[in-house]
Amino acid sequence: MASPRQARLWLGRAGFAALAMGLIFLRLLPLDTLPPRWAGPDLLLVAVLLWVVRRPGFLPVWMVAGVVLLADFLFQRPPGLMAALTVIATEMLRRRHMRLRAGGFAAEWAATSLAVAGILAATQLALLITVVPAPPLGLVASQAVTTALAYPLAAIAARWLFRIGHRPTDSRRRISV
Repeated sequence: MASPRQARLWLGRAGFAALAMGLIFLRLLPLDTLPPRWAGPDLLLVAVLLWVVRRPGFLPVWMVAGVVLLADFLFQRPPGLMAALTVIATEMLRRRHMRLRAGGFAAEWAATSLAVAGILAATQLALLITVVPAPPLGLVASQAVTTALAYPLAAIAARWLFRIGHRPTDSRRRISV
């Protein structure tokens, strides 16, 4: 019989996987056939960063790599580039998640915004170095800005829908026996 803690862990992972598949499906829908003037937020990247900062145990590195690699294939991006950069950024955030949670939401938002900017800038740089056709810089910059601005809305939604809230840690809290 599985322990309640293990069941909660796997339920959290399954919940993230379902959310990721839903976001990928929504992005694949042909809602607009005209070329975009500005790029909307990458909600999958927002969800990955949110889960890693707030519930790092629910999202192991193999799951981040698998979900983003699947998105690379389905969105016809260079296979593995965005996945590798996302894994690097999430592991950096995972190591700092306790300090980010203690620093409040502003620190969390700033760190994830820098991670988004770093991922998109490194992707653009890798595409330029390898002489692969890259999207226009203005489109990438607008995607970075909208993704960073979507993070607080996603944090509110995660708090109310998935009960993934921002709980600052208190080192002075004592456990009574």
